[in-house]
Order: sequence, then C-alpha cells, then structure tokens
Amino acid sequence: MAEKVTSTIRLRMSAHDAHYGGNLVDGARMLNLFGDVATELLIKQDGDEGLFCAYDNVEFLAPVFAGDYIEAYGEITKVGNTSRKMTFEARKVITARTDISASAAEVLAEPVVVCRASGTCVTPKECQRFNN
Repeated sequence: MAEKVTSTIRLRMSAHDAHYGGNLVDGARMLNLFGDVATELLIKQDGDEGLFCAYDNVEFLAPVFAGDYIEAYGEITKVGNTSRKMTFEARKVITARTDISASAAEVLAEPVVVCRASGTCVTPKECQRFNN
C-alpha cells in the first residue's frame, strides 16, 4: 500500500483576515488555506502544483477570530489517472483571549475543528513527474 500523502500548515489569523464585526474571520479564509494545502499535496504527489477543480462538501463548524492560530490539514484519499480526491480539516489550536487583554491568547487543550471540506484536484498527465 502506498504511503499516505498529507500536509499541515499553521498560521495566525491577523486583523487583516477579520472581515466582520467582532474580528470574525471570513470562512473563505479557511478555503484559501485548504488551497495552499492542496498545492503542497499535489507537489508531493506529482511534482507539480496542479489545479483545484471543485469542492464537493464544505462545513463551517466554529467561528475563527483575528489572533486565533489555525492548523490546516489535508490528505489525498484517492488517486485517479489525473484526479486527486482530498479531504481537509482546519483546527483552532490557539485562541485569542481579548476578554482578558488586547494581546492575551491561550493554547487549547484540545484543538477545535472549525471547518471540514473535501474536493478534487487535477494534475494533467503531461505535468506529472512522478510515477503514481
């Protein structure tokens, strides 16, 4: 059985990411992170950035605020001739604690899943550099 191809990135949501009142981050920001994860997955799988075709499911499960740290994880679940099915999960691992002070934050004992998604990417055959 082939080794599972995964990718994880972690970053802090900034005030620039906050789109709504109360420093709420737009859900589309999670999809942007999933796009970056998908690109890394395709590079690992095929040696090429490939193309993201479609999400077939997206679930926003908890709010994200400026100052929160998000860990975005993805894995390739199925490899076709040119298509790659993927699943994604974004987890809040550190939360801003503006109720304490403007710069307070807290590492969460357990990550909070804020978004899940699945989708399909394609790497054209002529762009695949590795044997799949």
